[in-house]
Amino acid sequence: MDAVLNCIKFILDLGPTVMMPIIITIMGLAFRQRVSKAIRSGLTVGMGFAGIFLVIALFSTNLSPAAKAMVDNFGLHLNVLDVGWPVHAAISFGTPIVPLVFLMGILINAVMLAFNWTKTMDIDLWNYWHFIFGGALVMYLTGSTALGLLTAAITIVIVLKLADYTQPYIENFFKMPGISLPHTEDIGWVPIVIVLNKIIDKIPVINKIEINAEKVQQRFGVIGEPMFIGIVLGGLIGILAGYDIKGVIQLGINMAAVMFLLPRMSKILMEGLVPLSESAREFLNSRFPGKEVFIGLDTAVVVGHPSVMSVCILMIPITLILAAVLPGNRVLPFTDLAGLCFCLMWSVGATNGNVFRGLIISTILMVFILWIGTDIAAVSTTMAHEVGFPFPEGTLEVSSLDGGSHFISYIIYKIVEFLY
Repeated sequence: MDAVLNCIKFILDLGPTVMMPIIITIMGLAFRQRVSKAIRSGLTVGMGFAGIFLVIALFSTNLSPAAKAMVDNFGLHLNVLDVGWPVHAAISFGTPIVPLVFLMGILINAVMLAFNWTKTMDIDLWNYWHFIFGGALVMYLTGSTALGLLTAAITIVIVLKLADYTQPYIENFFKMPGISLPHTEDIGWVPIVIVLNKIIDKIPVINKIEINAEKVQQRFGVIGEPMFIGIVLGGLIGILAGYDIKGVIQLGINMAAVMFLLPRMSKILMEGLVPLSESAREFLNSRFPGKEVFIGLDTAVVVGHPSVMSVCILMIPITLILAAVLPGNRVLPFTDLAGLCFCLMWSVGATNGNVFRGLIISTILMVFILWIGTDIAAVSTTMAHEVGFPFPEGTLEVSSLDGGSHFISYIIYKIVEFLY
């Protein structure tokens, strides 16, 4: 088991920008691509991921200080610190169920593919920490490793089925054929988003309002382009953070750069993925006529869409206001404020890019995210202590907005809590 754990740790330590090119190249060769074509696809995907993560780092580096300043300006004093998804990922990878969840996840995916129970081939191994996180919550709640593994297994099955269901949105709206997103922190909200969207359809006047990046650009020309939207939204955040004019302009320009560069990085990524998707389809059709397979990836490949980024940026002050006034909330939003696009992406994706509806639905979802983050704080803190996480001075409990976004795992967690 130690050998398996060390192997998994070595692969994860490579990071997505190294791990993904290796996986893509191996898959290309398995699907009978020429060696040169497989290597080129793998390297192109690696460059795309590197570009995406560099731009996201630019986004986070500039927004995090602004978010902290807004927290101070809003005078929030809540006793559960949002330590962010990176810390929850590190905590999850420090739990004893890591190798078992990895092996189980790969096996479940393979079996479901073989029996046509899913079309998604999840190659996003890094984000297996999502499955580990849900399993660890139940394991530390009950003390039962078996129940923790069962939670992870159920989550994997549901996520793969939802990834299949939502693939048409990825293909038609985000223009990424053959790609699905088995990303636990956001895909669990899809059924709720669809219901809320149908409710909005029934509300007079509101159901006629449609604001999306494409229509804004068509109506306002160059002023409606993503880079100008980034300047305006970044400047607004700078003003709310209490920045001086220099800081407001700098933040606006950096947000404009993010809005401009992320879609281009996604195109580079797709340049490498399309040949693999085509080869996979040809290979499978030659042996299993009619069989279709989607490549399961990280949500990072779509968060650069201008409508997604617009909602993400606008949700930062809304989240802080909700945290201050929401009864029962104890989570102090901080680290994950810069990563809301990962949690709330489907508010935009499932409404075909309607920013107005995306904001309404995201606000409703954030209420639940804050409540869930508060509810799992005790177990999350226990997990952090067990793996030796160094608590910031004065911090007694930790959670995260990302942790509160794992809706599927949370439902299972509450069922187990009720029955146990």
